[in-house]
Amino acid sequence: MSTADSAVRLTQTVSCGGCAGKLDPNLLSASLHGIAWPSDERVIVGFAQCDDAAVYRLEDGTLLLSTTDFFTPIVDDPETYGAIAATNALSDIYAMGGEPLFALNILHYPEALGPEILRAILAGGARVCSDARCPIVGGHSVKAPEMTYGLAVTGRIRAGERFFANAGAQVGDALVLTKALGTGILATATKKGLITPDEHRTFLASLLRLNRHAADAMQRHRVHAATDITGFSLAGHGSELASASGVRLRIDSQRLPMLPGTERAIAAGCLTRGDRSNRLYAGDRARVHPGVAPARDHLAFDPQSSGGLLIAVAAGDADALVRDLRDGGDEPATVVGEIVAGAAGIDLV
Repeated sequence: MSTADSAVRLTQTVSCGGCAGKLDPNLLSASLHGIAWPSDERVIVGFAQCDDAAVYRLEDGTLLLSTTDFFTPIVDDPETYGAIAATNALSDIYAMGGEPLFALNILHYPEALGPEILRAILAGGARVCSDARCPIVGGHSVKAPEMTYGLAVTGRIRAGERFFANAGAQVGDALVLTKALGTGILATATKKGLITPDEHRTFLASLLRLNRHAADAMQRHRVHAATDITGFSLAGHGSELASASGVRLRIDSQRLPMLPGTERAIAAGCLTRGDRSNRLYAGDRARVHPGVAPARDHLAFDPQSSGGLLIAVAAGDADALVRDLRDGGDEPATVVGEIVAGAAGIDLV
């Protein structure tokens, strides 16, 4: 926790918090369409795949990974906010199976809030990057009416190691999710004061959990594809994985791990705008079967911040991967579904 001015509630200074503040994905897709984006034969993964990070091959076979992620405050404490934003940004590198090399700060900040809050935010990011062994080597700042903080991260896959794109999932694969869902809903509940201290501690622990161990674990098992679950939700990012792989995801809604307090928060109306925009983004690719409980439905479309990885792994390795993940501290990790044949998309059953 920081010593910055505790009278300022950061979540009250912004219109929406965390990855729920992403642009509407349909607006974004329409804006990107029709532009002749420059590329190069050394670009292995770029715009076309809607993936977590770009992949660029160097002459010695090393793969460079590049990503950026930043968002508005999801909690009130400045140092904790900075730490969560950094954890979230690093996740894109881990989702590809890589290791971070270095990062740059990205900051929009209302100058009226003064230097102490800003220092605490930056200190939180620095603490997480130190733990991740990822030097912060600079950055850029802009004054703005609402704050955002995050990182541009460069990472690598060593020559001979595998990278995991959101393309490559195979029919028969099991689907493993490494973190519990509900961060967008609980962020709204926190803003409204509708979360207990124990629930809040579990919520923060999930947001601050690096996906580093999950990245390492994927190298030890027959993983075919992976993505991290963030602002476009399990349904949205799952649809991207399905489209990139040309397969269909079948998700057992009752197996989805849920953060404590989420179901009560849903009943209290603590949904984000992302719930609706993520449904529009997934569109016809996502089908919710009759009989799925409303809370489970909302969970699948909830925009996550610093979420877990969704991993498509050979069915015979699924139990071993889950044990590996849990042994390393990813305790919520569980099999949540499977890859089946059919039109690219996702079924929530």
